[in-house]
Amino acid sequence: MVVSTNSDAYKEEFNELLSSTVNELNSHAKKSPKKIITLRGAKLEPYIRDVMTSLAVGTEFENSIELIGGQKFPDIVAKKYYGIEVKTTIKDHWKTTGNSVLESSRIEDVERIFLLFGKLGKPIEFRCRAYEECLSEVVVTHSPRYLIDMNLKAGQTIFDKINTSYDILRQKENPIKPVTEYYKSKLKPGQDLWWIQDTEQASNLVINIWNNLNLREKAEIKMKAMVYFPEIFGNSGNKFSRLAIWLVTRQAVVCPNVRDLFSAGGQEDYSIKRKTFRNIPKVYINLFKNIKSVKDLLSITPAIELSEYWNKKTTEKNKVSDWINLVSLNAKSVKGASHLDVKKILLDIMGLS
Repeated sequence: MVVSTNSDAYKEEFNELLSSTVNELNSHAKKSPKKIITLRGAKLEPYIRDVMTSLAVGTEFENSIELIGGQKFPDIVAKKYYGIEVKTTIKDHWKTTGNSVLESSRIEDVERIFLLFGKLGKPIEFRCRAYEECLSEVVVTHSPRYLIDMNLKAGQTIFDKINTSYDILRQKENPIKPVTEYYKSKLKPGQDLWWIQDTEQASNLVINIWNNLNLREKAEIKMKAMVYFPEIFGNSGNKFSRLAIWLVTRQAVVCPNVRDLFSAGGQEDYSIKRKTFRNIPKVYINLFKNIKSVKDLLSITPAIELSEYWNKKTTEKNKVSDWINLVSLNAKSVKGASHLDVKKILLDIMGLS
């Protein structure tokens, strides 16, 4: 990333040029509203370029206004340093979806970008602000993008919220990470982010229904669920909520009856080391029968990843015992498991007692 050492290059002159451009555009809108309203989307970009080019005559920016167009960011460049991103809406408001947080198509030499917004809904009006001053949130279309709000008050930008300036964020190797960390910190119980760039895990492009999975795929997902979501062994009314979200966002699988994956079948007797336990809820029988696979998954899953799933810090040394404690703690709330010492059983069958 090339960063200019002259951050105030002709700053006052450029601000005057922008102000004059907005005034001129608003004048055109009053005189010829029918013409201006046809300039939607990319059609407005060359029009603004022509207005700026005319107004730049006799200034430091004469013969330097360049229309970039295409998929590059920003749309117009002045003196290879300043950029103008053009946005429009046909509605009577000042909000729209902005550009990608990643800015992979950003023109290298441009250091200061301004947003010129054309509100083509009646009454037609144009406004311009520094790009970073009107980015309120991050929303997701096919990738994380800024949400533009031309009425945004000072101190309310997404950069204020994540406590990182726009220029610092855009130059990070992974600018998505601070954003996802901020939104993760605001999650309520049972919520998750459905688009996470800073993880190495990837979800399929195709969303599948549970019944379409083969037996191996189903078994693998069940093992992960038992490890990642120990609350499924408890009695909470929303104990499957995080699992249901995870299935869709991380596994691209829709399961209409998540509860049935673990609790269908009621209760059964189960023998462990020649001792028979009566009326064990099916969720624990499934766990005991698959304990080797569960243990293997625990061993290969990084502690830092488990800490995120469990909302509890763990370490490589303690992750197995921490998982056992979490399962046991949740099991204590299950009336039908009150006769079981789940912790002791797990220690025994995992060979840890």
